[in-house]
Amino acid sequence: MATVIGAHNFAALKTVYERPSLRWILQPRMQLTFSGRRMNLQSKSSDEVEGSPFDHKGLLQSQELYQYILETSVYPREPAPLKEIRAITENHPYFFMGASPDSGQLIAMLLDMLNAKNTIELGVFTGYSLLLTALTIPDDGKILAIDPNLESYEMGLPIIQKAGVEHKIDFKYSLALPVLDKLLEDDNNKSSFDFAFVDADKTNYGNYHKRLMQLVRVGGLIVYDNTLWYGSVGMPEESVDKLMRPERSYLVELNKSLAADTRIQISQVPLGDGMTICRRLF
Repeated sequence: MATVIGAHNFAALKTVYERPSLRWILQPRMQLTFSGRRMNLQSKSSDEVEGSPFDHKGLLQSQELYQYILETSVYPREPAPLKEIRAITENHPYFFMGASPDSGQLIAMLLDMLNAKNTIELGVFTGYSLLLTALTIPDDGKILAIDPNLESYEMGLPIIQKAGVEHKIDFKYSLALPVLDKLLEDDNNKSSFDFAFVDADKTNYGNYHKRLMQLVRVGGLIVYDNTLWYGSVGMPEESVDKLMRPERSYLVELNKSLAADTRIQISQVPLGDGMTICRRLF
């Protein structure tokens, strides 16, 4: 299956989620639960076989442990507007694309530690990570948010407005690369961002990195989401579902490239679907 460069591979995700054995997961408002088994990423000969790479968001395989983390450390400190945006995201056909709240908690801490004021976000979806950033940075801070899907953004916009942080957001309804290239035409934009969060089309992560390394300041952070791709990056390609292989291939190369990039300090964190935190050194 061909992957559309510059956009999420919605067709692949949709095909996986339309398997009869997985229809239960599309029910609105239903809480995601673990199956109690390890995720099965291998290709299936029948749709009736249980298991899917998209059975749940995180890499932790124990429902009890993940629920413990959420209920003990995450949910009690999660601001009410973020709880609300999680609730409305459950009604979205691609609700599983929302940022995981445990990942969001780490992002908020990173923003605070950086004293971040000027940030950029590639891939907004319904706006969980965007709202989290807007709530965390100071009142005169700014977020350049880019996404080619206006409808999803508008689902969360009323909550962002109610939270009183819309003035911090400059939303660009566009693919990311044209906006990034336009920014780089003005030298004043270079090294002007404190923080970047990337949760967009995986096939362009390498292209985004080249540009963000010019836009984010020395000492600033670039965070890439989904870099473990449901654990498939650690498996032989031939044993991974064909629908997952295009993104897996790009992410495997990205992970190698980031590990070899001497301009950054990195930490790959197994929260959510895997996040790689990059600190620009020079």
